[in-house]
Amino acid sequence: MINVDSNNSSLWQRILKIFKIFLINFQKFFSNFNPNLLQIIQLTFIYFFAVVDLLYAILNNVFSLGYLPEMLLPFFPIIKSILQSPIFQIWGSPEKVFFLSYVVIEFMIVRAVFKFSKLVKYNILLIFAMLMVQGLAISYWDVLFHREIASPVAKWAYDEGTLIHTDKGLAIVFFFNTFVIFMLAYMYLYIRAIQGKFATIPGMEWLTDSVAFWLRIKTPTMRFGKRKKK
Repeated sequence: MINVDSNNSSLWQRILKIFKIFLINFQKFFSNFNPNLLQIIQLTFIYFFAVVDLLYAILNNVFSLGYLPEMLLPFFPIIKSILQSPIFQIWGSPEKVFFLSYVVIEFMIVRAVFKFSKLVKYNILLIFAMLMVQGLAISYWDVLFHREIASPVAKWAYDEGTLIHTDKGLAIVFFFNTFVIFMLAYMYLYIRAIQGKFATIPGMEWLTDSVAFWLRIKTPTMRFGKRKKK
């Protein structure tokens, strides 16, 4: 009897090995041609992924509410093609994003199967941290302004499961402003990254310091040393 699981496992191992060899040769070629070019390509892909997720998670809600911001009209054909692309729709599901995040962090950061510079690793972790903050903002919105508690657990709620349906205009303001804030943040982080600098977000040093701690990078805002004994 053939063990299907073992065959599938060995197949994936061979595919991963071939892909790793290809990527190593690809990196060597670009390193000889232009050492910084490959790093810029990697950073561009990382932030493109972040923008695609932002379009699906935030801006798509603005469109579903029937509002098209005038400032986005010149970019609407590109945005529309991304939102309607079957390939990019992979990012439309939170479960798929979570799985992809796990694969990227596991093979690129923890196991270091693929060799990336510390700057690229820093931005990978930073983007996933920003995606968590982005998801947290939406969750707070749903809980505070647009929620529905299932009837079996409504009796445990302090307000007996009151339904809250937000005004359409308020929802548009929230989602569009959230989109603009994160878009500007990604643009700022990307510009700093291609300049070869480890970007920090003013007022959010706790986030960037956490990412830097994972990669053993010291920052001016980190607290080192032991506490003094009383």
